[in-house]
Amino acid sequence: MRDAVFFAGPERQRKVSRYWILLVLSSIISAAGIVADSTATVIGAMIVAPLMLPIQGVMLASVLGDRLNLRRSMLLLIGGAVVAVGIGFLLGLVMVYDIDATNNAQVAARSSPGLVDLLAALATGAVGSIALVRRDISDTLPGVAIAISLVPPLSVVGVTLESGAWNDAFGSFVLFLTNVSAMIGTGMFVMSIYGRSRVGANARVDAVRSRSRRSTIIVLSTMGAAILVILTLSGLVKLQDNLLASQVQHELQQWAHPAGWIVTSVTWHNDTLVAQVEGPSPAPDTDDLQQAFDDAGIDTTHISVRLVEGTSVDFDD
Repeated sequence: MRDAVFFAGPERQRKVSRYWILLVLSSIISAAGIVADSTATVIGAMIVAPLMLPIQGVMLASVLGDRLNLRRSMLLLIGGAVVAVGIGFLLGLVMVYDIDATNNAQVAARSSPGLVDLLAALATGAVGSIALVRRDISDTLPGVAIAISLVPPLSVVGVTLESGAWNDAFGSFVLFLTNVSAMIGTGMFVMSIYGRSRVGANARVDAVRSRSRRSTIIVLSTMGAAILVILTLSGLVKLQDNLLASQVQHELQQWAHPAGWIVTSVTWHNDTLVAQVEGPSPAPDTDDLQQAFDDAGIDTTHISVRLVEGTSVDFDD
């Protein structure tokens, strides 16, 4: 198991070079998939990405109290994350338009993490750890690589930072931290059980290694608690936003339908709820709409309604 996850031994240089080659290539593929809004391309990047290896190294080194390999794995993980963000940022520079959650489905899917994402990450981390311990089910690792989604959130961070979409970048970074923390946490639990019965059966862990393991657990627990708070708050904000959007759409439909108008979209753009309503001239009276919002107790400070007037012509055969 050590040979599989640690960047050590006579093959160390080869492992490190392989890691960086795959990381750069997967980051390019991922960033291109994000920019092109291509799900298939992003999935390909997930399979190629090697970030799961240093994460597994952190898991095992933490359980064994191996400070040297813990530092190596952490440096490779952090360095890889920085490179992935940088490549996403550079690709964003060549785009002629800004990319954010409002115009890109890949960004939207990764910029608003919630508690469900944490649950999925915990389950995925457990599967990945068991697959590492149980060689007979190691064929599940490609599925774990797809489910855990490590490089794509980092690509989103880079692309959205270049576009100035700070909220999207922060949300994607939180998703990455959620996935990493969940994978390390569940992995340490699984490997500690395995380690007590096999790895640690003939190994004597000294006081230094024990302190190192405790320090890792404390740091991981603190980070996990912070992420849990952020995800909870994010989920509450998302729920509130969805309720407001639903309420606004209902009032718009009640106002527009009698005049033959239809509500075509109600979406959040940064901190503004933007609704688009289309129909024939003349447009309905907006004073009535304002009154409807007031009666429903809706604060219109961050609501923008776009009226699109048009005509349709039916040609006889």
